Amino acid sequence: MNAPALFDAELFADLRAELPALLPGFLPRQRWFGGKARAIRSAEVIDAISFGGQPSPALVLLVRVEYAHGAGETYAMPVVVQEETHLPEREDPGSLSFHSARRGADVHLANAVTHEGFLDALLDGIENETTHRGIRGEIRARKTAALRALRADPSEPLAPRALRAEQSNSSIVYGDRLVLKFFRRAEDGVNLDLEIGTFLSERAHFANVPPVAGSLEYQDAQGKRATLGILQGFVANQGDAWQFTLAAVSEAFRTSKKAADEATHLPPGATNPLSIYQNELPAAARDWLGAYLAEVELLAKRTAGMHAALASDSVDRAFAPEPFTDSYQRVFEESCLESLANVFSVLRQRLPVLPADLSARGESLAAREVEVAHVFHDRLGQRIDAMRTRIHGDYHLGQVLYTGTDFVIIDFEGEPARPLAERRIKRSPMQDVAGMMRSFHYAAFAGLLAPADGRSISADELRELAPVAESWHAWVASRFLKAYFDNAGAAGSASGKREDALDLLRLHLLEKAIYELGYELNNRPTWVEIPLEGISKLLST
Repeated sequence: MNAPALFDAELFADLRAELPALLPGFLPRQRWFGGKARAIRSAEVIDAISFGGQPSPALVLLVRVEYAHGAGETYAMPVVVQEETHLPEREDPGSLSFHSARRGADVHLANAVTHEGFLDALLDGIENETTHRGIRGEIRARKTAALRALRADPSEPLAPRALRAEQSNSSIVYGDRLVLKFFRRAEDGVNLDLEIGTFLSERAHFANVPPVAGSLEYQDAQGKRATLGILQGFVANQGDAWQFTLAAVSEAFRTSKKAADEATHLPPGATNPLSIYQNELPAAARDWLGAYLAEVELLAKRTAGMHAALASDSVDRAFAPEPFTDSYQRVFEESCLESLANVFSVLRQRLPVLPADLSARGESLAAREVEVAHVFHDRLGQRIDAMRTRIHGDYHLGQVLYTGTDFVIIDFEGEPARPLAERRIKRSPMQDVAGMMRSFHYAAFAGLLAPADGRSISADELRELAPVAESWHAWVASRFLKAYFDNAGAAGSASGKREDALDLLRLHLLEKAIYELGYELNNRPTWVEIPLEGISKLLST
């Protein structure tokens, strides 16, 4: 289909001339900007793609950001151009303004994600497979066969609304039938959410992911491509599994002390879920966990189903399972040891400013760095008889929607801080299992460390309730693991023998807890309790 008419080249010249001075102050204020912790060396507009609209044209600006250290990044910034400033910048942090001497007027760039006309144009473009042309490249809109069924009546208007919980991407819901995720960071290559989502929904026919209905892709004059958007079926839900789990934890803490004491009694020597996952769940613990237990087992079943689906194609090189190799194990070990050294260095630096009890525990753990290194070296120095597959890559309770009767898994982009090529590497499914088990540990303590009513919990209260939280985590995570193995199927064969799978799981749990420790030391020192306990328990297994 023909593209909307280009905006005039003079405007692009104005943008190129005026925005580089404004963007270094503007970008760090945007929630979607991922370089807040880095010093910006320069920023420039490298392209502007027209989405039409009169008298105020809508554009998608591609902004290249270079940093004082490390690789640069490219961001997509949708704007509506207004020559009469209606919304002063100070009232709209998503907009900015400049004076054009060439035009003799102030130019206001409003955040297009709040403008219905632009949002309509995005969906219309996908439905009609429009190519939107820019100065140096174009955005191609594509649809899938699933769009017709999801769209239902094409004559029915689907009112767009941008979701307020904007993070690294912008999400727009169309009439509770479709949702468009607009990627703010433009990376060379196919976005993993589109690649894996399309594979799972169209080729593996895995029902517990949102079906892919279309996409937006930018291509420059040299043929380089970057995914800018994915259109999916809207999933009616009651929130994510994190919110659902926090409610279950809160209910467990409301249980009478006697019942909790009986339920939280763990077998002698049981220090973490790996130690008790094969144990029969005591009746008191089953009563204590209540209805949430069945939901945990269902989530494990869906997780195993996802992994089985991702391991189901032995022909497509992008998805076919591959064995562990010596070179992969060496790279994995080097990555773990580098992270360990960096995080434990920060731990030693922060010991004097941690609360006394955490400082003592941190000092004790820091003294075990060589022991932790040996865990990685000893296991990864031996042959691992298992397969590597595509995985979710950033799996936790916040990446799963709860419908009220089932779970739907979302956001297959992987860890956004890692380069796209690194996120596409095949890994053990145990990495996802570890991510979810660590998420249960966080959920068990979240209500204590950040109570919903905003009050502060005393150190004495935390010491009294921490064993209850640890027991809740141990039983829930162990039930998740048992149900996962019971339902693993092809995912289980990809993980190899049970002994190898458990060894890999332990390594990934340790790797994840070390990462968490580094994050908490830098961002939430009062939460250091969680990864400290997680690492200590893994070392005592």
